[in-house]
Amino acid sequence: MLIAALMVAALQTAPASPPAGTGLVIREADTMVRQVPPHNGTGMSTAYRISDVAPNRAMEFRKRVMHPGSSIGLHVIAHDEVYYVVSGQGDVISDGVTTRMGPGDTAYLYDGGNVGITQVGDEDLVLIISYPLAERRD
Repeated sequence: MLIAALMVAALQTAPASPPAGTGLVIREADTMVRQVPPHNGTGMSTAYRISDVAPNRAMEFRKRVMHPGSSIGLHVIAHDEVYYVVSGQGDVISDGVTTRMGPGDTAYLYDGGNVGITQVGDEDLVLIISYPLAERRD
């Protein structure tokens, strides 16, 4: 329910344009990439770039598994952004304030914020990340 609400909120702020056509179902396994986390992150992660395959999209919707010792580096965001914790533990940083997050917690991060997140503990940190795009993308 929270994920659906996040998608609706992102789409409400997205630029209007003609629909791309019929909705589609995206299999996360088809979008998996192992990579160093973004923004000068550390360690390794498994990214599920789910929305990348949606034509004419107005938002990003991703799942990222942060493996032990990994982090998404500090970076200034140019939109509101949401991190939702599915499992594991992480420390989210927003403008110098660090807060521990666990399953079911959501960080709502604001446009212009300097943000990042670090996995903590022995268990992978599994996140859903979503944010609107400035313009539609293919």
